[in-house]
Amino acid sequence: MSENIDTYWSFRSPYSYLAIPDLLRLGQDYDVSVQLRVVLPLAVRNKASVFDPANQKPARYIVMDSLRRSEYLGVPLVFPAKPDPVVQDLQTFAVAEEQPYIYRLCTLGVEAQRRGRGLEFAAAVSKLIMGGTENWHLGDHLANAAADAGLQLADMEAAVTDGDHLAEIEENHQNLEAAGHWGVPTMVVRGEPFFGQDRIETLRWRLDQFGLQR
Repeated sequence: MSENIDTYWSFRSPYSYLAIPDLLRLGQDYDVSVQLRVVLPLAVRNKASVFDPANQKPARYIVMDSLRRSEYLGVPLVFPAKPDPVVQDLQTFAVAEEQPYIYRLCTLGVEAQRRGRGLEFAAAVSKLIMGGTENWHLGDHLANAAADAGLQLADMEAAVTDGDHLAEIEENHQNLEAAGHWGVPTMVVRGEPFFGQDRIETLRWRLDQFGLQR
């Protein structure tokens, strides 16, 4: 019987982006279904998180380490993206009230998962954003990324307009907390959380124990 791996994931997180190749391989190597559970970035979800202007070490380390990790993995990463999915002053860490990019991305991610192409959509769009495409939000960039994932952007956006996608995102927040974590990417299987792009090997070990190899 196939297992679900609930994968809590953010369109702003460089570690979420770097996890994509390994997450795709999970579905190839194991009898599992990787379910994309989109959450808002911590900067929007919890403004009193690592983004503290009085202590910039955590944020600086994340940037340094994610760039190092991308080099190690051989995956291109430009951080911050242009534009950053979250409108935020990176000196004061003040987050703008208006967030035109991240809510659009997150609701589209929910819709992609509802259509059975969540991880594929996340892969295509995050490669666009984190891979260095400037002005990724303009022109046909997102439409082409959606097409690469086997989806039609116009249809998805129409569904989002009349849908309850924000409620599902809030439910994802609650379920991530209930699983025992708050960060992304966090993969949860049989109630056990695995936090971090570098914990997928540990997750594979657990799946081996469950006897889920294809």
